[in-house]
Amino acid sequence: MDLLVKLEKILERYQSIETELGQPDVVSDMDKFTKLNKEYSNLKEVVELINNYKSVRNDIAEYEEAIKAGDQELKELAEMELPDLKQSVPDLEHEIKIALLPKDQADDKNVILEVRAGTGGDEAGLFTMDMFKMYTRYAESKGWRIEVMEQSLNEVGGAKEIVASIKGENVYSRLKFESGTHRVQRVPATETQGRVHTSAITVAILPEVQEVDIDIKSSDIKIDTFRASGAGGQHVNTTDSAIRATHIPTGIVAECQDGRSQHKNKDQALKILYSRIYEAQQAILDAERAEERKAQVGSGDRSERIRTYNYPQGRVTDHRVNVSLYNLPNLMANADGLDDLIDSLHAEDQARKLANLSE
Repeated sequence: MDLLVKLEKILERYQSIETELGQPDVVSDMDKFTKLNKEYSNLKEVVELINNYKSVRNDIAEYEEAIKAGDQELKELAEMELPDLKQSVPDLEHEIKIALLPKDQADDKNVILEVRAGTGGDEAGLFTMDMFKMYTRYAESKGWRIEVMEQSLNEVGGAKEIVASIKGENVYSRLKFESGTHRVQRVPATETQGRVHTSAITVAILPEVQEVDIDIKSSDIKIDTFRASGAGGQHVNTTDSAIRATHIPTGIVAECQDGRSQHKNKDQALKILYSRIYEAQQAILDAERAEERKAQVGSGDRSERIRTYNYPQGRVTDHRVNVSLYNLPNLMANADGLDDLIDSLHAEDQARKLANLSE
């Protein structure tokens, strides 16, 4: 579809919604009003860009007519203004195309972060803890709130897994490309001969969803209580306060035993469960839309090696965009540079979506 035709249709839709929002039957229907108002708000930014774009094109047309008309004063003004106006058109069109790109419906959601040790034994557990600390510092730098929901620690200061919630503005949008397998190459603290070992962990970034966001019947959820166990818990082995939530149709399970009460553990376990079910449903949709998936940055598959952290070289490389940064110590200590990697991934994702939009 021609860009101008598409833009006119957007303006027509925006004006139509504006009219509908003033109708008594819409105002009295809260669900309909809320849905239309959200669409109206989402269109507002692109409508402002479109109006600016149309204004510039109109100015160009008027100046070109002025040059043809022969009035010397207007001609000189037009010849002075036209180059800058024409030069701004491609940039304005690009801005509009960016604004028109399909938004991930989960971008503004909070997330559940899951970091798990993979191959590599104790070293993988230590890197799991290092990565969790790095994400914690990144969250703090953004003003987000992070809270551990579940963790399984090992005896050497590492972790088998850590599950945490991160709440704030556009958390999923920033972190969604962190899902995948992260590989570390370094000399473990237990290595006596100075040999570099390669270990791996998996990171999952799940949009935090509520039961209302997905179709889940309460009868399909089984809740079991058990006595908490493991390293580090203040209330370990005192009461049956730990919770295991199971989604019977899929067999997806979530556990929580870190909370101070059975009620909190149940609430946390259900949050994790809903997010895992949502992820599983999205994976099915992604498989059904294989061609669309190719346009995304990475597959998000846990088996995919997305990034390598090479300590001897002080280098971190993201294999999806072939970007390397030589500031690994600062990245791990302060999350310094993580934004650069994330921005590269967003730029690549944006470029591919733009290519699809053009097609």
